[in-house]
Amino acid sequence: MSLLQTLVKPYSAAARLLDAISPLFDLAVRLWVAWAFIKSGLVKIQSWDSTLMLFQYEYDVPLLPPQVAAWTGTAAELSLPVLVALGIASRFSSLALFLFNAVAVYSYGSFLFSAEGAAGLQQHILWGTMLLFIVFHGPGKLSVDHLLCKKC
Repeated sequence: MSLLQTLVKPYSAAARLLDAISPLFDLAVRLWVAWAFIKSGLVKIQSWDSTLMLFQYEYDVPLLPPQVAAWTGTAAELSLPVLVALGIASRFSSLALFLFNAVAVYSYGSFLFSAEGAAGLQQHILWGTMLLFIVFHGPGKLSVDHLLCKKC
């Protein structure tokens, strides 16, 4: 047996193991990013007056009046993550949530780009990266999308 064959054998075994557990990783990514947005949406509906005040005085959402921005933002944070977590229309719902995340960074950018907001900006970058992973990679085998596509 050559040196190359000796090295390829354990590599192939490791690759097979990673392939076998990759659906769990895909699911974990979807659940993690979905939970981050759902928590934010739940906070918004717990104190609606505070949410309206934040959208009126703190967040600078382009093109939308503050009340409309509050309603649509909260609806997006409560509905899109459910679709992402379950793997329903995953690429589209992840892209929509990515765009929502980008608007959030833009709208609250003055704080996020300050020294105090650096950790928040890093979180938004992480969430955006995870969402783009789903957009380009797909939801994985443990998703409704995968089940529906198998039956097509």
